Amino acid sequence: MATTESIKKAYIDYVLSEGIQPKSVYIFAKKHKMTEADFYNHFGSFDALEQSIWTDLAKTAIGEIEGQDVWPGYSAREKALSFFYSFFELLKGSRSFAVYTIKRIPKGFSTPRVFEGLKEVFENFSSGILNIGLESGELSDRKFFSKRYKDALWVQFVFVLNFWINDDSASFEKTDEAIEKGLNVTFDLFERSPIDNLFEYGKFLVKNGGLKEPIGFSSL
Repeated sequence: MATTESIKKAYIDYVLSEGIQPKSVYIFAKKHKMTEADFYNHFGSFDALEQSIWTDLAKTAIGEIEGQDVWPGYSAREKALSFFYSFFELLKGSRSFAVYTIKRIPKGFSTPRVFEGLKEVFENFSSGILNIGLESGELSDRKFFSKRYKDALWVQFVFVLNFWINDDSASFEKTDEAIEKGLNVTFDLFERSPIDNLFEYGKFLVKNGGLKEPIGFSSL
């Protein structure tokens, strides 16, 4: 009897062998000795099936890292790094499929349909760790900008994914370096900086009348 996992496995084997999606669900189902109904009981289309594969990778990575004893003690930065490392480690086992999927994505700025589920899971995860970081004071709560932190992390994720696709270093060591450097720079921007102190000082002066016309030396 066809299961979600058996259909995924059969689909991945098909597209990697043929280089294209099956021409129809009927042909795919017949080839793998199942009925069309068996397929549609689990997926509404081949695109939905591919989307599910990517979404499940993210869910698996999150489940693994959140199950670690050290997880509660991690900072937001460490939690993000842990997710990135875990996700791309899992992706190694599906590299051929990942390359196939990404090569098929048309160029553009909108999120490809195949990544919609992955992005939703990623953003929910990111919002959770970022909110904890904001509440603890680890991250700077900037009006308007702090709401966009999760978007910055998604941009970083997409960058690393494209970097990984083209990485030919042993064990993808360059990707690990890209993750470390990229996320550290990103979180440096999220944390308090001298600019934040300058803004706070400016707000203090405005509130307390410190920006009134200064006294001239001649009047002292």
